[in-house]
Amino acid sequence: MPNTRLLVLFGSQTGTAEDVSERLRREARRRELGCRVQALDSYPVVNLINEPLVIFVCATTGQGEPPDNMKSFWRFIFRRNLPSTSLCQMDFAVLGLGDSSYAKFNFVAKKLHRRLLQLGGSALLPVCLGDDQHELGWPSKFTLKFLQEVPSTCSEELCVAGTDPQGTPSELQPFLAPMVTNQRVTGPSHFQDVRLIEFDITGSGVSFVAGDVVLIQPENTASHVQQFCQALGLDPDQRFTLQPREPGVPCPARLPQPCSIQRLVSQYLDIASVPRRSFFELLACLSCHELEREKLLEFSSAQGQEELCEYCTRPRRTVLEVLCDFPHTAGAIPPDYLLDLIPLMRPRAFSIASSLLAHPSRLQILVAVVQYQTRLKEPRRGLCSNWLASLDPGQGPVRVPLWVRSGGLTFPKTPDTPVIMVGPGTGVAPFRAAIQERVAQGETGNVLFFGCRQRDQDFYWEAEWKELQTRGCLTLVTAFSREQEQKVYVQHRLRELGPLVWGLLDLRATPSTCQLMCRTP
Repeated sequence: MPNTRLLVLFGSQTGTAEDVSERLRREARRRELGCRVQALDSYPVVNLINEPLVIFVCATTGQGEPPDNMKSFWRFIFRRNLPSTSLCQMDFAVLGLGDSSYAKFNFVAKKLHRRLLQLGGSALLPVCLGDDQHELGWPSKFTLKFLQEVPSTCSEELCVAGTDPQGTPSELQPFLAPMVTNQRVTGPSHFQDVRLIEFDITGSGVSFVAGDVVLIQPENTASHVQQFCQALGLDPDQRFTLQPREPGVPCPARLPQPCSIQRLVSQYLDIASVPRRSFFELLACLSCHELEREKLLEFSSAQGQEELCEYCTRPRRTVLEVLCDFPHTAGAIPPDYLLDLIPLMRPRAFSIASSLLAHPSRLQILVAVVQYQTRLKEPRRGLCSNWLASLDPGQGPVRVPLWVRSGGLTFPKTPDTPVIMVGPGTGVAPFRAAIQERVAQGETGNVLFFGCRQRDQDFYWEAEWKELQTRGCLTLVTAFSREQEQKVYVQHRLRELGPLVWGLLDLRATPSTCQLMCRTP
């Protein structure tokens, strides 16, 4: 099929579906089949009527929800007025990526498969359902054309983000928000560093309500960037332009042209991420060192998955650390393959912890700085939280690229509807925004169940809550799990105050919860 065009469209939340899509592209190239790969929301969906062969790779998030980068496509494809013959010329396959431990296993892929059939598409095979619980050479996508002379005007510094963006800030055009304060709010002896960080969003066009989230684009540390460049023999000051090898392959939208290696590694390549199996597969193809290549092939084989888990996944070994463990291979990686080999850095989402009604032109977040130990000597550190914690506006101006999107929490618009909020630990952040907003609007039916370890260590916004209690704007119920021999959590307080909760629900109160992805402290 020399003239057949294959299109792979993916919906990915954490990068797995995108990773699988890139593996499909490489397999297609090895078979001399032209292939394009795009996120579903970046593809003009009306063009599907002209596509002869499409593979959809879709993850399922939350309780059967589509990933963020396919929600616009999802709304369009389920329009009721679409003709039943819309896709009659299209052959397709759907690959779902899910986890069978969840109730709505691969819900998005199943539903999409049925909808494509309804619109006249012809399925090449039944829907394929990947399960995270199961065990289980080619040209580069881009060419890095290095520049011999440094241009007199540095377009790299002028693109991507701005302090005065045109229109509403977004991932392609974030707002460089000045950081106003970066304050530790846990006690000095507390095991975790938690920060209350405030940004000035004056003139940004950023607007938000309680329940919304802010997305922040982090950076790799300077020491990691230097280590990476040394391992691969790259000059961080070398500048380049990026050129796709094939027509129809878009360059990363956020990457400036021209760009320096320093900026590419510090702001775009996710060298602090834990590599996937496909990383070892491609690295093995690029390796010229017999012993290292043999080990990389073992890690990328089906039989080597347990050993790969022990070496990489379980201890959370990073891309950078793996490259340092395979020095001969790392030193021989052609720069053209950097974007094939290493995923692009993803923005991190944080619940907004303030209301514009209480803090005009300000945006606050509560950040738990992630650091933990595995069997590796070096502690594991969360990329974004540690980067934010390292920024000190007291030492000079600090700007952070950010934008806002709607969150999953919604609150009643009727003023007489009470709200029961359950927010242990840093999960209380969006409820602070909600309480500030509701109090500013004169709504006093606010009930907050808050839990933490100790009153004097991690009781966030204690003075603010007590002041609102005094004013009659808030009913606060606390659970300090480590202040007595028997641990007490918010669920115990809910049970103890069952009559109060039931009475509020009888008044049509809205229950809302926000908790950490880990165990309650």
